[in-house]
Amino acid sequence: MAKYLDKLPPGFNPGPLDLSKPLDNQTALLKLQADLSGEPVITIFPGKAWIWIPGENNYEAFHTYGVGASRVEFNEEEQGWRFYHREALLYTDPKTGEVMDTWLNPVTGMKVRVVHVLNDPVQRFYPLEKGPFAPPYPYLINGDNLVFQLDVFRPPVPGNNPLTRKDYPLHSQQDVYQTGELWAINGSMKALDDPENTRVPCHTAWGRISMWEPFFEMGNRPGVVVYHSQAFTTQNGVDDIDPKIRTYMEKNHPQFLEYPYAPTEWGAGYQENHWTYAQKLIDKARAEGKTVGESVFGVFDE
Repeated sequence: MAKYLDKLPPGFNPGPLDLSKPLDNQTALLKLQADLSGEPVITIFPGKAWIWIPGENNYEAFHTYGVGASRVEFNEEEQGWRFYHREALLYTDPKTGEVMDTWLNPVTGMKVRVVHVLNDPVQRFYPLEKGPFAPPYPYLINGDNLVFQLDVFRPPVPGNNPLTRKDYPLHSQQDVYQTGELWAINGSMKALDDPENTRVPCHTAWGRISMWEPFFEMGNRPGVVVYHSQAFTTQNGVDDIDPKIRTYMEKNHPQFLEYPYAPTEWGAGYQENHWTYAQKLIDKARAEGKTVGESVFGVFDE
């Protein structure tokens, strides 16, 4: 019998699964996104990022390459699953595939320093019932193909953007943080039904609609960034990461490549996102007098 986590929810069923039952439905999702043995899972997600300006043009701004590290555990007191996770999304040159240090913004004509996405950590909680990320999750089945379709739109809530227009006019598009993420999480129903499988190979089509990244230095110009990536849980762990990306990660973010890969700490203080990270960089540059006017990321010495 496969070795599952020591702590599991009451009524846990390793398979075959009945997706109409909330817990079985949740088990299927977690077998795809994590490993119910408690071992970490490495995910890679290559893709592209586009700039879309209404009535003007669409620009292929970057290629992207993401690396994620995840681990799951069941918490009896909280009656849900803790999903420990860190992720990096690197902006790469569309022609060479090299990780970019600087970028010529095709809209402004200005060269800026690239700030890659480093959400370390960014964690989720999957409750057994009630609240965000509670089952059952919407799904489609075609033959052996199961797809969970999750559409996560974050509504504009006053005060949820640390980069306000008043204090960060060049780096903030609006006073509220507003994004949408579209996930199509796909795997084999036959493999999920097998109780010997604590995890199942997964492909996720991921799209994101977002405000300008702060390093774009585009202020409140109308438009959005559109991300489109294909994510895969790796079969050989970090060995499946693109060699160029792995070399960069070894030098800059080795925590993604060293066991236990995923974070080990949990709590309200253990979250990071693009905007909180950018705020730290901007505030530090201002405090040290390393700005040119309002610009923090502009490259002027070349």
